[in-house]
Amino acid sequence: DKVAKEVAPKQERLALAEAEYNEVMKGLKIKQDELKGIMDKLKDMEDDLESSMQKKKQLEAEVTLCSQKLERAESLIGGLGGEKTRWTEVAETLGQQYVCITGDMLISAGVMGYLGAFSAEFRSRNVTKWVQLCKNYEVPSSSKFSLVDTLGDPVKIREWSIAGLPNDSFSVDNGVMVANARRWPLMIDPQGQANKWVKNMEKENNLQVVKLTDSDYLRTLENAIQFGLPVLLENVMEDLDPSLEPLLLKQIFKQGGVECIRLGDSIIEYSKDFKFYMTSTMRNPHYLPETAVKVTLLNFMITINGLADQLLGVVVAEERPDLEQQRSELVIQSAQNKKKLQEIENQILHVLSSSQGNILEDASAVQILTEAKVVSTDIQEKQEIAEKTETEIEAARLNYTSCGQYVAVLFFCVADMANIDPMYQYSLTWFVRLFVRSINDSRVGGVTTGATSDEITKRLEVINNTYTFSLYTNVCMSLFERDKLLFAFLLCSRILSAKNQLDMAEWSFLLTGGVGLSEGDETPNPASAWLGDKSWDEMRRLSSLDNFSGCAAEFASMVSAWREVYDSLEPHKSIFPGRIGSLSAAKPFMKVVLLRCLRRDKVVPAVHDFVASQLGQRFVEPPPFDLNKSYKESSAVAPLLFVLSPGSDPTAALLKFADDSGFGSRLSAISMGQGQGPKAQIMIQEASTAGNWVLLQNCHLAPSWMPALERICEGFTPDTVDQDFRLWMTSYPTPKFPVSILQNSVKMTNEPPTGIRANLKRTYCLDPIANSSFFEGCNKPEIFKNLCFGLAFVHGFVQERRKFGPLGWNIPYGFDDGDLRISVRQLQMFVNENDMIPFAALKYATGECNYGGRVTDDKDRRLLNTLLDQVYCQDIMKPSFNLSASGNYYVPPAGDHASYLDFIAKLPPNQTPEVFGLHDNADITKDAADTTQLLNALLLTGARSGGGSAKSEEKLVAGIVADTLKSLPADFDVEAATTKYPVLYEESMNQVLCQEMLRYNKLLRIVRTSLQNLDKAIQGLQVMSSDLEQVFRNLVIGAVPAMWKGSSFPCLKGLVGYVQELLDRLAMLQNWYEKGAPVVFWVSGFFFTPAFLTAGLQNFARANNIPIDEVDYDLKVMGMDVVKFTTKPKSGVYIKGLFVEGCGYDIDKQILCESAPKVLHVAAPMFWLEAKHITNLAEFPHYNCPVYRTADRRGVLATTGHSTNFLRFMRFPSAHPEHHWTLRGVCMLCSLPE
Repeated sequence: DKVAKEVAPKQERLALAEAEYNEVMKGLKIKQDELKGIMDKLKDMEDDLESSMQKKKQLEAEVTLCSQKLERAESLIGGLGGEKTRWTEVAETLGQQYVCITGDMLISAGVMGYLGAFSAEFRSRNVTKWVQLCKNYEVPSSSKFSLVDTLGDPVKIREWSIAGLPNDSFSVDNGVMVANARRWPLMIDPQGQANKWVKNMEKENNLQVVKLTDSDYLRTLENAIQFGLPVLLENVMEDLDPSLEPLLLKQIFKQGGVECIRLGDSIIEYSKDFKFYMTSTMRNPHYLPETAVKVTLLNFMITINGLADQLLGVVVAEERPDLEQQRSELVIQSAQNKKKLQEIENQILHVLSSSQGNILEDASAVQILTEAKVVSTDIQEKQEIAEKTETEIEAARLNYTSCGQYVAVLFFCVADMANIDPMYQYSLTWFVRLFVRSINDSRVGGVTTGATSDEITKRLEVINNTYTFSLYTNVCMSLFERDKLLFAFLLCSRILSAKNQLDMAEWSFLLTGGVGLSEGDETPNPASAWLGDKSWDEMRRLSSLDNFSGCAAEFASMVSAWREVYDSLEPHKSIFPGRIGSLSAAKPFMKVVLLRCLRRDKVVPAVHDFVASQLGQRFVEPPPFDLNKSYKESSAVAPLLFVLSPGSDPTAALLKFADDSGFGSRLSAISMGQGQGPKAQIMIQEASTAGNWVLLQNCHLAPSWMPALERICEGFTPDTVDQDFRLWMTSYPTPKFPVSILQNSVKMTNEPPTGIRANLKRTYCLDPIANSSFFEGCNKPEIFKNLCFGLAFVHGFVQERRKFGPLGWNIPYGFDDGDLRISVRQLQMFVNENDMIPFAALKYATGECNYGGRVTDDKDRRLLNTLLDQVYCQDIMKPSFNLSASGNYYVPPAGDHASYLDFIAKLPPNQTPEVFGLHDNADITKDAADTTQLLNALLLTGARSGGGSAKSEEKLVAGIVADTLKSLPADFDVEAATTKYPVLYEESMNQVLCQEMLRYNKLLRIVRTSLQNLDKAIQGLQVMSSDLEQVFRNLVIGAVPAMWKGSSFPCLKGLVGYVQELLDRLAMLQNWYEKGAPVVFWVSGFFFTPAFLTAGLQNFARANNIPIDEVDYDLKVMGMDVVKFTTKPKSGVYIKGLFVEGCGYDIDKQILCESAPKVLHVAAPMFWLEAKHITNLAEFPHYNCPVYRTADRRGVLATTGHSTNFLRFMRFPSAHPEHHWTLRGVCMLCSLPE
C-alpha cells in the first residue's frame, strides 16, 4: 500500500508532466517548424547574397583585368608599336632570304670551300658566274650575293673590327669564313694582320701561341684541347706536321662516354670550346692538294682599301689625337650599344614567341617587354647621339683620307720589292713606325683643331713628300745599287697611277713592247739602214695607243730628223721632232716609251730624268752607306744585317766602327757553316746578357740552322737582353733566310765602289797597302810600287768589267778584297826574295791560284792571263807605263802612299770601255742589258699591265695560242726519214738528220700539247694547272714559257722571235728531208750542233782511214755570197748563219776589224770548215775565236770541260794580235738576242 500510495501520485504527476511535455513539445515542434522555415528563407537569402557578392567580385576582377590589359596594351603599343614598320620590313626581307636561302647557301659553301685562298677580284668574278649559273638552272638565289649578308653577324663584325680586323669587305669576308668554316683556318698572312686580329680577339680566352719549331708545342696543344682554350699556330710553312692530321680532320671519337681525340701517341679529352687558328707569313705559298683539303685556306694579304683605312687612323691619331681618341671611344661605345640592343631585341622576340595565350594577361612578360623597351629606347637615343657625333668626326677625318690612300700605295711598292730579291722584306709594323716618325719630323707647329680644308691639304702634302723621301732613303739602305733607280721609278709610277696621271697602256707597252697589240699596216721599215726591224715593229705597235696614234707614219715622213735623235750621244735629252715630240715634251713618260723603240740602251737614263722631273732630283741620288745611322736605327732586339754582293766585305768597316764605338774588344765573330750553329747560339746567349756584340758571317752557308736563329731572334725582348747587345749578320741573298728576321732587322748593302778611280782609291785605303810599314817595307821599293799599282789596276779591272755582262766575263765571278790581299803579299814576297822579278811565278800565283782560283771558264782564264801578261811584264818598270790604250791610265812615278792617292784623285771619274780593252759599243751593250734588267724587274713586281683586265689577257693569249698552233707543222716522220736516209758508214750526216728530227719532235709535242691544254683551260674545259698558269703568264708578257725551255734549243729571243726561229729550223730539216742535204748548212739551225760538226769530221776520218782524234777543221773565209756555191766541198762542210760580236768584219780584206758605231753584231761570212789532219792545218795570223750558241755565253759545265753554250774555237783571220780581240771579248754567235 505504501508503494501504491507513494508510487501512484508520482505516476499521476508523471503522466501529467508527460502530457504537459507533449503539449509543450507540440508547441516547440510548431515553433521549430516555423524557425526552420525562417532559416530556410535566411539561407536562401544568404545564398542569394553570396551569389551577388561573388558576381560583384567577378565583375570587379574583370574591371581590374580589363584596366590592366588596357594599360599593358597601351604600354606595348607605345613601346613596340614603333617597331611595326621595321619588323614588317625585316619580316619581308627574311621572307625573301628564305626563298633565296638554297642558292645563297650553295654559293656560300662554294666561296668557303674554294675561293678562300684567292684575291678579291678573283672571288668576285667567280661569285658573279655562280649567281648566273643559279639563275640559269633556276636555283633561287639573291641577285647580288654577299657573304656578309648571308652568314655575317653585324655585331660580331664590329667586335672583329675593334680587335684589329681591317674594315674592307675582303677582310670581313675572311672573318666570316673563319667563324663559319668547318675546317680550321690556315691564313696566308704576310703582313701579320690576321695574326694581330686573332691575338686581340681571343686574348680574353687565354689564347695559346705556338710554332712548329717549338720543342713543346704538342704539349701546349694537348692542354688547350682538354681545357677548351684557343690556339694560334704561327709561321706555318708549306708542309704541316703529320701529327696534326687527326686535329685537322677532327677525328673525334667517344671513349667512356667522353669525346676524345688522338694526338701523337696520346688520347686526350676533346673540349667543344677548343679553337685552332694557323697563320703563314709566306707571300705566295704553294700548298699541295692533300694539305688544302684539310684546312680552310684564306688569303689575308692586306688590300689597299683596308690599309688606307688603317693609315688614315694613324695620320689622324698623330695630327688630331683628340679626334681619333673620341672616335675610338665612340666606336667601342657604339659596339657595346649595338650588342646590348641586339640582346634586348632577342629577349623581346623570345618573350613574344614563348608567351602562351593572351600576352596582355602575362604581367611578368609585359613587364619584361616594357623594361627592355625603356632600356632600348635609352640606348637608341644615346646611339643616335653617338652616331651623329661619329658622323661629324668622320666628316672631319675625311679631310685626311687622301693621305691614307697615298701612303697605302707606297706600302705596296715596298712589299712588291720582295719579288725582285728575297732579302727585300719589310714589315707593315716597320712601315707604320716610319710613317709616324715622318709625320712628327715634318711638323712645324702642327695643325690646329680649327684648321681650314686648304691648310689641311697643304699639311698633308708636306707629310706625303716627307714620308715618300724618308721611305726612299730608308729602303735604299738595304737595296743593291742596281735596284735603287728601279725602286724610285716604281714609287714614281705608282704615285702617278694613283693620281690617274699615268696611261697604263703606255706603261704596259714600256714593259712588254706591246705584245698582242695590232701592228697596223705592213709598212716596210723606212730607215732599215740604221733602225732595226724589231724597233720598227714596236713603233708600228705603238701607233695603236691613243697618244701615239699615227707615230709610225709620222716617223716615216721625218726619217732624217729622227736620225739625228738616234745618233745623239744623249737622245733622252734631245727634243723629239713633230707632233709626237711636242706631246712628249708635255708628257715626259712618252719620251721614255719612245726610247724603248728607238734607243733601248738609253731607257735607263731616260727613267732617271723622268723620276727626277716628277719626284725631284733627290730621288735619283741615293744616300751613301752610313753604318752609324743604321746602328742608331737598330736596338737590342732588332738585328743588323749586311746583304752581301760579289766583291763586298763589310767586316773591316764593322770592326773599325766597333773600335770607334768602344766595342772593339766586346765583338765576337763566327763564320757560319756546318756545325757552327750551336757555337753561335752560345755566343749569342752570352753576349745578350753581357751587352756585347756578335757577328755571324755568311749566314747563307748555314740554311739548316736558320730556323733556330729565327727562334733565338723571336725570343729577344727588352726585358731579357742587355740594351747594349747587338746581333750583326752577313749573308748573300738566299730564299732560306727567315722572313721574320728580314722584316724586323736593319738591312744594309755596302757594295764595292763603282769605277776604276773609286776602286783604286779604295784599294789604296785597304790593309795591307794602306799600312805604311808594308808599303814601304820592300827591298826594291820602285819595282814593288809599280807592280803594286798594276795589281790594283787589275783588281779594279776584273771587278768593273763585270758590268759589261757576257762581253766582260762569261761568268760574273765574285772577286773580292781577299784576292787582292793575298796577291799583294805574294807580290812583295816574290820581289823581296828574288833578284830578277819572277813574272811567270807572279802570273801563275795571281792568274791561276788567287784570282784564277775562282775562274771556271777557260775563255775567262784566257782573258785574265791576257790582262796579267800586259801588267806583269818588264815594261811596267818604264816611266809612265800605259795601262790603257788612251794613256789616261798609267803607272805613276814611285812615291809615298799619299802621292798615289793624289794621283788617283786626278784620274777621270768615269771611265770609257777602252780602259777594259773593249770597243765603245760595249757601253751600248751594257746599257741595253741594264734596260732589260730594269724592265724584267718591273715585271716581277707585278706591274705588268695596270690597265689590262683578265678578260683582255685571256683574249690576247687565246689569239697567240691559235696563231701559234696554226703555224706549227706536223711532227716529222722519223721512220720515213730513217728509211730514206739510213745509217751509213760513209755518211754520218744521215744520222744527224734523224737525231735532229727526234729532238725537234719532242719539242714540238711539248709546245703543241701545252698550247692545246692552255686553250682548253681558257675555255674552262680543263683545269688551269700551275704549269699552264705559268705558260699563260709568259705568253701575256711575250716571253718563252719555261715549260718549253726545258726541252728546247737555247734561245734568248722573245716569244715571237722564238716561234719564228723554231719554224725556220723545222723548215731547214724539212727541206733537207725532201731535197737532200744542203750544200751550205745553216749551222745555227741545229738543235745539237756538236753532233753536226763531229759528223763532218767523222766522214773525213772514215774516208781517209784516220783516227778521228787526229782530225780537225781548218777555217777558210768564203765571202758573203752563199748562192754561188752549188756543190759540196771535197772535205768538211760549208756553214753559214753565224754572227760576230765585239768587233766588225771587213768584207774586202776578209778579216776581223773594229766595230762601226752602234753596230753591236754583224753577220759573219760563209765559212768552209775544211777537215784536215791536225799536222796539215794552215798557219796564218788569226784570232782563236770562240763560238757560242747564244749571247749569254755561259752555260753548264759539260763533261768536255767546256760550257754547254760553247761550240768550239775557230781561227778567224786577223791583222791584230790575239790579245787585242781577247780583251775586246770577241766571239761568234749562232743566235742573236732580240
